[in-house]
Amino acid sequence: MSEKSLSKEAMKGTDFTSEPLSYDVCNTRAVPLDDQGTQNEPAFDNPATRPGETPDGGLTAWLVVIGLRDSTRVGLANSWGVFQVYYEENLLRHTSPSTIAWIGSVQYALVYFPALVTGRLFDLGYFKLPCFAASCAHVVCTFLIAECTQYWQFFLIQGLSIGVCCGIIVGPALVVVSHWFYKKRGLALSLTAIGASCGSTVFPLVAQSLIPLIGFKWTVRVFGFILIATLGMGNLFLKRRLPPIDVRGGFFHLKMFRNTAYSVYCISGIMAFLGLYTALTYMSVGAVAIGLSQSFSFYIIAIANASSTFGRVSAGLIADKVGALNTMAAFTAVAGIMTFAWPFAEDEIQLIVISSIYGFFTGGYVSLFTVPAVAMGKIEDAGRRVGMFMSLVAFGATTGPPISGAISTASGGFVAAGGIIMCAAVLLLWARYLHLGGLRGKC
Repeated sequence: MSEKSLSKEAMKGTDFTSEPLSYDVCNTRAVPLDDQGTQNEPAFDNPATRPGETPDGGLTAWLVVIGLRDSTRVGLANSWGVFQVYYEENLLRHTSPSTIAWIGSVQYALVYFPALVTGRLFDLGYFKLPCFAASCAHVVCTFLIAECTQYWQFFLIQGLSIGVCCGIIVGPALVVVSHWFYKKRGLALSLTAIGASCGSTVFPLVAQSLIPLIGFKWTVRVFGFILIATLGMGNLFLKRRLPPIDVRGGFFHLKMFRNTAYSVYCISGIMAFLGLYTALTYMSVGAVAIGLSQSFSFYIIAIANASSTFGRVSAGLIADKVGALNTMAAFTAVAGIMTFAWPFAEDEIQLIVISSIYGFFTGGYVSLFTVPAVAMGKIEDAGRRVGMFMSLVAFGATTGPPISGAISTASGGFVAAGGIIMCAAVLLLWARYLHLGGLRGKC
């Protein structure tokens, strides 16, 4: 018997209306497959995809979470601030900071941009093989960083290649969690995000300890060996629950933007990523600029990423109680305030406090951003919907740090980045209002 037949047989006779509604279902009703995404309310007309049938736990479900948590591939990308300051001081010291920042920006962006393709492929059933191939390529490229000596080499290997590898894995891996969790989806996604924050904490600490002892090249090779272990674990445990469905519309389904809430949410994501990565990119450079040691600047990145671990878990727990969009709007606003405050830090204590608060609230946003995208439509094409969102926000991640760096060089501050983040928080509230159709409610 096929997987699809088994799913339908196992779910026969269930009563969807007896299940309590979670924050991502508001006035649910069925719409035709070719019109999905055109309504502000999601629909669940296939018994195999009804929220009441989601396990929300069990050995296999939690192994999927562990597999994602142990995949620290994005942790290396989020540790870009360490590479930024090292390249400025050593390997690329004759290159401007904003030019060097393009390496990290492209890497950040490509973590999200390939999701347009990989999300659609996930819906069609192509998941395990692309993840395995990208994991292998990611490890190879990490080892190749150690051999780079010129800017174009770092840009090609660390910016383009590693970014694409991360992007092939991340989008589908986040969507697969939604196959296994519904009521606890916020918590599950926040736990999967711990891998990124742990990796982005460990890598700066490892770099600070090992570069003086064994040099930059062997330190990067150690990173490669760490990735072999963590990516290997992730590939073993990742598994989808629902059978693939070939829904209509292609890779980029424009009819989804008839859902006004989804459109506004996508715009908010672009604006959020325009500003959120600015502090992570330049905070370590700013520490050196005010007279602190380069070793301390490495620790600043680790502190911010370590605090984001607690922010991710806290945001997941809160989101399951009050709603993902409510939680994200509050966390994003505080991150914007900290972006305003960070350039005014004058000593180690102030910088540690600001980086800790910033990391905590930024972590809350990045751990939940797929939840509203999944909620604003059917689970059958959640991969495509999340992929479209991630591909759009990639433009913000690409241009944000270089633009902020150029503005800072001209004006001496990062006010623009903080203002953009605050605008993103307002748009999140607007998307919430559109999705609920009113001011009150859990969303």
